[in-house]
Amino acid sequence: MPKTRLVTYLEALFAVIVWGASFIATKVALRDVSPVTVVWLRFAMGVVILGVAVAARRQFALPDRSEWGYLALLGFLGITFHQWLQSTGLVTSQASTTAWIVATTPVFMALLGWLVLKESLGWTQSSGIILAAAGVILVVSKGDLTSLAIGRFGEPGDVLILVSSLNWAVFSSLSRRGLKTHPAARMMFYVMTFGWLFTGILLFAGPGLGEIQQLTSGGWMGVAFLGIFCSGLAYIAWYDALRALPTAQTGAFLYIEPLVAMVVAAFVLAEAVTAAALTGGAVILLGVWLVNRNQR
Repeated sequence: MPKTRLVTYLEALFAVIVWGASFIATKVALRDVSPVTVVWLRFAMGVVILGVAVAARRQFALPDRSEWGYLALLGFLGITFHQWLQSTGLVTSQASTTAWIVATTPVFMALLGWLVLKESLGWTQSSGIILAAAGVILVVSKGDLTSLAIGRFGEPGDVLILVSSLNWAVFSSLSRRGLKTHPAARMMFYVMTFGWLFTGILLFAGPGLGEIQQLTSGGWMGVAFLGIFCSGLAYIAWYDALRALPTAQTGAFLYIEPLVAMVVAAFVLAEAVTAAALTGGAVILLGVWLVNRNQR
């Protein structure tokens, strides 16, 4: 294997491992401060790192004024709202459960394409959607399907995580237009900056900067990991991999993310690895694979 190709594979692997561990780091930081504080600090660091990377690659250029509203919308959906949903959901949802639910995002993207863009759904994709839904039900119910009969869908946070998956699918679909005219890293820098500014409004209207003082050393480690690695270095590595590898080949690495989250959550948070989670997770990944199969 050529050295450059090996480096590309390692970059993609690095990104998904970091993102898999992000759910655990968020849980750790939430022990000290509220979700909005975690999100604001995380993306304050991410904006700086992405900005330096874009400038170093000489890709920096101000967007046209006509694009500001569009980029601001992406920032609100992809950063402010999305991260608020996930961080708030993680207050009650297990990190491993969250990762399995987030893995269903491609299913929502296929459904949006069918509903909004009138894209066709074959039997293979339809079967994948049904399987992924069944896997989510198995994971959130922890194998106790009778809980669904009384109207309980897992923990309260599980619902927010499910909404975040749908929201990310919407964000990804809307992002296609901007990616036609901007390098991925530069566009993400704009989106992240707008999202961070919107999150700042929520921070100052809510707990304020004073809450940052409540962060312990463990909390700071969690926030630093989220900001430096998850919102900074991982994005850069992922975009490098996307540029060098076929999209389908790069996307295959994402199947590793929930597995990483489950293993790290077991070691750091002592979350139990159950047969229901493993079985449901496998069903989700099979469903997602079937949904993507005809799109490669």
